[in-house]
Amino acid sequence: MVSKAKKSVALPAIVDLDSLDGIRDGLVDAIEEGPVTVSAGDVERVSTNALFMLISAAETARKNQFDFAIEQPSAALMAAIERLGLGAQFSGMIRG
Repeated sequence: MVSKAKKSVALPAIVDLDSLDGIRDGLVDAIEEGPVTVSAGDVERVSTNALFMLISAAETARKNQFDFAIEQPSAALMAAIERLGLGAQFSGMIRG
């Protein structure tokens, strides 16, 4: 069995409607190929839509039987997740 290399997608400081298309395209390509790690340490502000996009990406990765992890999430990202009551949806994908 060939092990697939983990793809990494880095989130920018501002994850808003203007940046969603590029991030989504990167996630879609990565999820099709194998396990995905999202680097989220630089996030200063994140939109609600971006959080739902990450949940959707994680679900797609799960359906493809690939690991999906958000590594080193910033305090701002974690605060947004908690403020929106999405802790349960993100609990299995947060690393570090």
